[in-house]
Amino acid sequence: MIDDTYYSDISITPKQERPRELLFEHGPEYLSDQQLIAIIIGSGTKGNNVMRLSKKVLNVYLKNPIEVLRPEVFCEIDGMGQAKAAQLSAAMEFARRRITTNTKKLTSPADVVPILFSYTTCKKEHFICISLNGAHEVIAVRVVSIGTLNKTLVHPREVFSAPLTDSAAGIICAHNHPSGTTEPSHDDIRLTERIQKAGEILGIRLLDHLIISVSGYYSFLENGLL
Repeated sequence: MIDDTYYSDISITPKQERPRELLFEHGPEYLSDQQLIAIIIGSGTKGNNVMRLSKKVLNVYLKNPIEVLRPEVFCEIDGMGQAKAAQLSAAMEFARRRITTNTKKLTSPADVVPILFSYTTCKKEHFICISLNGAHEVIAVRVVSIGTLNKTLVHPREVFSAPLTDSAAGIICAHNHPSGTTEPSHDDIRLTERIQKAGEILGIRLLDHLIISVSGYYSFLENGLL
């Protein structure tokens, strides 16, 4: 645990004990979460030195590690401006994408679930599209749309926009149900049919559509709807 009072003024902290210097000397794995956040933030603000500010960020993240990725949540922290909030949000999203997509080959719906786990507790519906190459390796994972408590609006053109740029051979779609149920609604089934037909025209196959929640998942493929 970092002693916040020790960094009452980061400028008077011995250089060899500052986060950036420690990073170069020992590597990133040596630093605490708070010190890593301090490096991303770069500097403090009036009344909030960089270590005190990074501690506030860490506390917020630990309380809500999913939706805190959005910059407006960081902006609610006292002393955090839009520029620093944007830096944090971008850095965390970049790391999340690398962790979840690093040459991972998907062979079954169960392989997809860990990639989507962070969305199971979201309070709003998130519609996600996973681009895959011909070997069913993940190219990218993207949120296409964020809706209300129980509904997200998405159009096939939005779903396929990025996969076309990726030169994807196939996609897997998914969305969360904040209610906790995984049964598809009539709208879910109709949307899946529309995406499937659009994919056939574009030459990008819809491999599966998953509904995820804290209680588990529903696969359109496993249930014979694709």
